[in-house]
Amino acid sequence: MANHKILKPTGIFDTDNGTKLRQEITNSIAEGFETILIDFTDVSFMNSSGLGALVASYKTVKTAKANLSLCNLNDQLKIIFELTKMDQIFKIFDNPEEFFKNINN
Repeated sequence: MANHKILKPTGIFDTDNGTKLRQEITNSIAEGFETILIDFTDVSFMNSSGLGALVASYKTVKTAKANLSLCNLNDQLKIIFELTKMDQIFKIFDNPEEFFKNINN
């Protein structure tokens, strides 16, 4: 199994939180983590800047030949991902348990 890291942003996922998450992802890749799960349990809202940060993070992870998955999206986040078709790009799980069940298979 690939080594993994779970990141949990909080509050409003905007430019500031997006930039912080991008740095955490870059650091995680540099530390050798091959799979990153972003758990959105504690995110109440995401704007377009937050979505842009996720897309940039996705590119960083793919360049490093690593994997990026998301879980625990609230209804607002699900709608944003569906409207932008990002739900077809990102691997999205209901919760961390579902994520681990899938990466262990």
